[in-house]
Amino acid sequence: MSEQIKVLVVDDSSLVRKIVTDILEKDPGIKVVGTANNGKTAIFRNQELDPDVITMDIEMPILDGLAALRQIMATKPKPVIMMSVLTQHGADATFKALELGAVDFIPKPSTLMSMSVEEIGDLLVKKVKSVYKSKLNINRIEDEKIKSPSFKTEIKPVLKSISDKIVAIGTSTGGPSALINVFKKFPEKFPSPVLVVQHMPEGFTAAFSKRLNDSSNLSVKEAEDGDDVLPGHGYVAPGHSHMNIVKKGDGYKIRVFKADKVSGHMPSIDVLFRSVAEHAGSKCVGVIMTGMGKDGSDGLLKIRETGGYTLAQNEETSVVYGMNRVAVEIGAVNEIVDLSEITDKIVKHI
Repeated sequence: MSEQIKVLVVDDSSLVRKIVTDILEKDPGIKVVGTANNGKTAIFRNQELDPDVITMDIEMPILDGLAALRQIMATKPKPVIMMSVLTQHGADATFKALELGAVDFIPKPSTLMSMSVEEIGDLLVKKVKSVYKSKLNINRIEDEKIKSPSFKTEIKPVLKSISDKIVAIGTSTGGPSALINVFKKFPEKFPSPVLVVQHMPEGFTAAFSKRLNDSSNLSVKEAEDGDDVLPGHGYVAPGHSHMNIVKKGDGYKIRVFKADKVSGHMPSIDVLFRSVAEHAGSKCVGVIMTGMGKDGSDGLLKIRETGGYTLAQNEETSVVYGMNRVAVEIGAVNEIVDLSEITDKIVKHI
């Protein structure tokens, strides 16, 4: 049998520690080498046990998950997956953790009524395996650590005309921090709309949209069915539905709808990309970024085939070089670029 992935489980609840341990150890490729009930113990266990991956609670006594994460990333960095509760405070802390170096998050068992413990468990096992395989990438991305954005409170200008160019971006594991990096570089009065599918559980996309809005010159919101697609605005697909666009006069409207998973996901990047290719054709820029799996690769190929310009985040700055790797392999990508260059490339081709 191949070497097992060593995981450290950190949570102040003994019940949650047992649930997470049982979920992980059902997979023969994973071994829970230890647990911790607070952040201080987690730092010690990380040094002592040298796990491959850490699952980390946020709210804990003695030392919370954010403080522990800072210490771990500064002393012995590991891929850390946060266990998040669905509250405003929990969501804010989760996105702060991603900015501090955590690679991803999942909802804690029983946090989301729409997801069963089995579904959360399946998601956790997949994420552990994907970030373990990409641990060297995680270390390299630390070299250009994404700084917390300087949040702005001023009213942003609302542009009146509808642009004939559309930007569509797809991301998954490692995407939230990478997207903040991209969005904070958009110039004022950016002349096109930006549509985003980020694989994220239901309930967290509204808080993430606000995070992007506060760190960007764009006016960003969680997309709603019937929204007009306006320049200078960003639209994030809600975690419970697909998102695509339909023609409306000289512009477009957003459709948000529930359906079967596509490419294993709802929302699916492929759903958005295919509709952008169909309706905008050459008047779009498609971007595929860090994430496991292959969602978005086929849709990006359609964008390129219809004359749109396509970008892929490079391996060196991707937490998981998965979706973007597949897109490159099937010939869907015009240009492979560093994370720090993505916004400039988008602006150049608008």
